[in-house]
Amino acid sequence: MSQRRRYSFREYLNPKTLTMTVLGFSSGLPFVLVGNTFGYWLRDEGIALSAIGFLSWVGLAYSLKFLWAPILDRVGVPLLSKLGRRRGWIALAQLVVAGGLMGMAWAGVGHGLIMLGVFALIAAFASSTQDIAIDAWRIESARDPDELGLLTSGYTFGYRTALLASEAVILPLAQRVGWNEAYVIYAAMMAIGLAAIFLAAEPIKADQVMQQKGAETPLWTPRGFFDAVAGPFIVFFKTHGTHAILILLAISLFQLPNFVSGPMYNPMYVDLGLSKDVVGAVRGSIGLVGVFLGVAAGGFLSLRLGLMRAVLLGCASQMAGTALYAVLPFAHDPISFALVMGLDNFAIALAGVTLVAYMSSLTSLGYTATQYALLSSTYAWAGKILKGFSGTAVEGLASHFGLMPAYALFFLGCGAIGIPALLLFWLLKRLQQPA
Repeated sequence: MSQRRRYSFREYLNPKTLTMTVLGFSSGLPFVLVGNTFGYWLRDEGIALSAIGFLSWVGLAYSLKFLWAPILDRVGVPLLSKLGRRRGWIALAQLVVAGGLMGMAWAGVGHGLIMLGVFALIAAFASSTQDIAIDAWRIESARDPDELGLLTSGYTFGYRTALLASEAVILPLAQRVGWNEAYVIYAAMMAIGLAAIFLAAEPIKADQVMQQKGAETPLWTPRGFFDAVAGPFIVFFKTHGTHAILILLAISLFQLPNFVSGPMYNPMYVDLGLSKDVVGAVRGSIGLVGVFLGVAAGGFLSLRLGLMRAVLLGCASQMAGTALYAVLPFAHDPISFALVMGLDNFAIALAGVTLVAYMSSLTSLGYTATQYALLSSTYAWAGKILKGFSGTAVEGLASHFGLMPAYALFFLGCGAIGIPALLLFWLLKRLQQPA
């Protein structure tokens, strides 16, 4: 067995990894602005929980991105062709994300929820397109599996930092300048990722493969169209054989605790009477420490334990972190709040790194964007659909038990729905062990 290379801290500061970290930030920034933070804004304006839950369905764009991922694998962006296939799509998507967020700021709740939801959907669609291209750039730019782990850690660090910025920093900002103005500021922050694209290098090896495919089977021919649309899925199922369906099912259930519970965190904070300043301060301090430690632990455990064992540990930690929120309706003093958020952020970051590393290892060069989009869509679709009913679930429980007990029961249930994924990954580990 070959000896794994040990990366030093200095290598986390090399230009490629730093670029990946900035692109991870650009990828994570719009995610909660059309998700959980969007729900906070709506609840702050007095919108019903059921409406907040249904509006969270704009996030289904992240679950359907495999449908247009083949275009990103085979077609360049005409006006941005000098940047290359991957960087051109990233730049275009970033501009549209910024436009969608600006539209949300302009519409607000004053122009009706439909108009606001349309702009949120535009931002979510462009954000998911950006994710397709950034994930492909990350995987194709790596020289070997160890560097892929290094880039994945950088990406996750940037992504989680963006989540904290768009969940924590935005709250005291909105408290002072208003939600609409805060969204304008965050739309402008997409320029950070755009700057990174002009400094990044296009993955040459992957470009050569795609150019060869384009020459042998042009997209406009029947064979080329079939290869672009069906080829990535055929190769995936041939590579992983009888385990392919089990892999997709396990991935689809992995993030259920996080996704289903997501729309109700911020409304619960509002109903508990926690101020934006308190929530933002905890997220930006203890929450940030939890994220950093979770990212480091996820990368370390993936190398030390192997991907499957690390994924199992990540799945279990995420379940526990989600269930911990059942404490807050009855003990929401600052210490309890900080402890729960810190532990949950650690668990989610750990789970995220292990899952991304595992999914990245399943892709094939030449179909990277589509195959990874399939996998990342798979892990999102079930949770994105079910989370639309999260507000209805809390309101239904509240009618029988009261609002605070309803929140507690809801988060306990969200933690428990991770059990099937845990069992499926355990089964995969057993099946993939050499006889």
